[in-house]
Amino acid sequence: MSDQPSTVAPPAGIEPDLAHHGDAEATAGLIDLAVNVRRARPPAWLADPIAATLTDLARYPDPAPARAAVAARHRRHPNEVLLTAGAAEGFVLIAQALRGVRRPVVVHPQFTEPEAALRAAGHPVERVLLDAADDFRLDPSRVPADADLVMIGNPTNPTSVLHPGQAVAALARPGRVLVVDEAFADTTIAPGHPGEPESLAERRDLPGLLVVRSLTKTWGLAGLRIGYLLGAAELLSRLAAVQPLWAVSTPALAAASACASTVAVQAERAIAADLAADRDHLVARLTDLPGVRVVGRPASAFVLLHLPGATAIRAALRERGWAVRRGDTFPGLGPDWLRVAVRDRNTTDAFIDVLRETMEA
Repeated sequence: MSDQPSTVAPPAGIEPDLAHHGDAEATAGLIDLAVNVRRARPPAWLADPIAATLTDLARYPDPAPARAAVAARHRRHPNEVLLTAGAAEGFVLIAQALRGVRRPVVVHPQFTEPEAALRAAGHPVERVLLDAADDFRLDPSRVPADADLVMIGNPTNPTSVLHPGQAVAALARPGRVLVVDEAFADTTIAPGHPGEPESLAERRDLPGLLVVRSLTKTWGLAGLRIGYLLGAAELLSRLAAVQPLWAVSTPALAAASACASTVAVQAERAIAADLAADRDHLVARLTDLPGVRVVGRPASAFVLLHLPGATAIRAALRERGWAVRRGDTFPGLGPDWLRVAVRDRNTTDAFIDVLRETMEA
């Protein structure tokens, strides 16, 4: 484990650009390995219910059916579900509703929106920086005992690390809100496990637990904006109090209902299995390249790699028609890190060829 202090305040010098996201990299004309959204056309069981809502948009959205469907999927009561306009809105609601917290801590590297939302609401954010030498694995003891708000991703963007559920659950305690970003939980799979390994979505016994979920990644719905929070009813009611009326549109609610169905869950598990095979292929090809280090055992739809000179290589890849995600906007990383989305094997092979040529140029 690292000998560094458990938490650090944001440095006074150059700060990572928390507002930078992969879509800024994936400009027109480039092959996109920067954004983690699956590009396949939505299946009929998803596209048809969404399209059917377009004839009834004069009616205000009714979230009750979608909330009940999501609750049933996760074996929860409907009042333990709060539907949101994507996971990003969930982080804003948390930051705005929980203004009384004294010591919020964000575990990095991870998706930057949780910290950005806290900062925008005026919270003084502390960071726990996981150690690259330890493959960014979570040590719960590094989180200060008196932190009353802790935010962590699982699996984590951008590291693709899937922390053991037991380790994440160990962060829960009375008087603390534990926010677990599971936006990519539906991309994970494990031998002998029928569902999402290490997910806390169905845990109702952990005090202060809030699980953040997104439907935009696997089902290619980033433009529709749909996600949800899972947690105790009294905690969700505090967040709902600061949410705008009718925040989730009728088409998005239809998508939430469809994606909670048995058909959807079965399809999701099949997609996760295919993704794992494509990810293994990407990792194997990357590890064949001298100087490239893939972090740990990636578990999600992207792979984090360390590559000296990555800034120049990323720029050269853009000139050759390829977009990858820079790593220096994530706290705890720097200019020698890149995130690469998992794509089909033909795309991966073409990318590896270009990357090799770029590194040798």
